[in-house]
Amino acid sequence: MKVVGFSFIKNAIRMQYPIVEAIQSILPLCDEVIVAVGKSDDATRQMVEAIDKKVKILDTIWEDSLKEGGRVLAVETDKAFKAIAKDADWCIYIQGDEVMHEDGYKEVRNAMLKWKDDENVDGLLFKYRHFFGSYDYVGIEGKWYRNEIRIIKNNPSFFSYRDAQGFRKDNNKKLQVKQLNAFIHHYGWVQCPHIMKAKSDYKGKIYRSEEFDETNIVVPENFAFMLVNALKKYPYKHPQVMQQRIENVDWVFNYDESKNKLSLKDRFKNISEKVLGTRLFDYKNYKIV
Repeated sequence: MKVVGFSFIKNAIRMQYPIVEAIQSILPLCDEVIVAVGKSDDATRQMVEAIDKKVKILDTIWEDSLKEGGRVLAVETDKAFKAIAKDADWCIYIQGDEVMHEDGYKEVRNAMLKWKDDENVDGLLFKYRHFFGSYDYVGIEGKWYRNEIRIIKNNPSFFSYRDAQGFRKDNNKKLQVKQLNAFIHHYGWVQCPHIMKAKSDYKGKIYRSEEFDETNIVVPENFAFMLVNALKKYPYKHPQVMQQRIENVDWVFNYDESKNKLSLKDRFKNISEKVLGTRLFDYKNYKIV
């Protein structure tokens, strides 16, 4: 069984993306990892190149005309996916702000072996934890998706969907997947306030073509608290590859859980998840088989 990882990244150093840890987290499962590195204004390429000899770089230039709605992110994902050799059986996707938890390695390996030749299984579905502000808090609002596909068969009909959150196949059909008891940690909103504001402004550029001047970033007081309505303390351990980054945090983020403001809809979904093990009425970009 041949397994190839793939990812994309640009300006990881400036935006404090944990791309090194992201790639390191999937390396134990992969024969090689292909990373589409967009032309950057920092040393992102050199940093990715130095991760491991199994990492192969695909140099790219982001297409400005495709930034509306975040489409450029899917295009960069597809560039890396299409560069994977035909003899690969499985493809593990990881984004530059995601890290796979090593507690799930055994289950992932077993699932890839078990479903490798099953034509009814297109991919494997991970559980998600979305961190915000610091490594101590996770989001509990409905906007944080609970599951997503991060392992797919090496099928040329598969493609990255919308802004690269998930995948679809020919005729825009949802992929058929098996659920894993394994976690991806999403650290995309764990940054110092200045970088968090820069990222928020940059997302406005690639999703809505808004103007973005990185040389003139103004961070409003309590800016981080304008982006979330509800968080909870994270009581478990982080992936091992993240330990050094966590120890090097140089900002303070404290959150008062008593001030959580969950909508009635989100409260209902959270209760259904706790009681039934599934969140009712959540959007699902996949079909569990």
